[in-house]
Amino acid sequence: MTLSLSRRALMVGGILLAAAFPAMAQDKPVLRFSAVFSEADIRAEMMNLLSAQVADDVTIETYLGGNLFKQGTELVALQRGNLEMGNIAPQDISNQIPAWSVLTSAYLFRDAAHLRTFFDSDVGAEFKQMAEDQLGIRILGPTYFGARHVGLISDKEIKTPADMAGIKLRMPGGDAWQFLGTSIGANPTPMAYAEVYTGLQTGAIDGQDNPLPNVENMKFYEVMKQVVLTSHLVGFDLLVISKTAWDAMTPEQQAEFDAAAKVAIDFSQEEHLAREAELVERFKSAGLNIYEPDLEAFRTFAQQKYLESDLAKDWPEGVVDRINAL
Repeated sequence: MTLSLSRRALMVGGILLAAAFPAMAQDKPVLRFSAVFSEADIRAEMMNLLSAQVADDVTIETYLGGNLFKQGTELVALQRGNLEMGNIAPQDISNQIPAWSVLTSAYLFRDAAHLRTFFDSDVGAEFKQMAEDQLGIRILGPTYFGARHVGLISDKEIKTPADMAGIKLRMPGGDAWQFLGTSIGANPTPMAYAEVYTGLQTGAIDGQDNPLPNVENMKFYEVMKQVVLTSHLVGFDLLVISKTAWDAMTPEQQAEFDAAAKVAIDFSQEEHLAREAELVERFKSAGLNIYEPDLEAFRTFAQQKYLESDLAKDWPEGVVDRINAL
């Protein structure tokens, strides 16, 4: 009798405790986030800001530096259910959805604001829907990390793509990257990233293209004479969540999560833009000539190159014109 009562008392006590402390009875969902950027990256602060805003509903576990999944493998991990959130390169999406390759082409986006306008537009919604339907991911927004510019070891002034003729411009390996170099009039030269400083120093290459923070981190500015603000590629990744994790939220939680993501992405973009502006002044102080070429001439030349290439065969009809008009 005593044993039976004790068990019953324990059961009742447990039920009352669970009612009084529901959080103890049911833990918040955990969303694992993977990215290759480091804790020092502005986007790490972005994730801290997002995590704090949604902490009442979910717990975001952040894994940086490629410690959980290596670069390029995050999308597959999301699709397999081994990951709930990630910072995904658009190139990784284009590997599975060829139409997405248009979003990685030169001079498609004019700047960070145009990039955001695209993803908030009707045509942007079509691309996000492709990713949701075909890959099972929901895109929360683009995470801008800087525009790519041309840095040269010579004093030759660059105004149009014709001025880039014969310039050995280091580009990452791979056909898409090499075509990017061709699309701005250069002679693209593949070279490992770690070898670029020496390549510039010895004249093995005439220049490189990278966002300004990369130029600072790798100290390329020490062996360059100028930076041509070509802005030929607006660099961005995508903050995404798996559709499974998204669908597990209530409509109210989804709305709150969307709003929190926008706040966090806005913060990251503003910080990156401020950093780029700061570096322009720093490099000028270091003696580099920094100027803007005829961007319209570069844009026209590059887009024509792409539209005439095999790369454009998978692009939705008229999509470049629709994005240009935004």
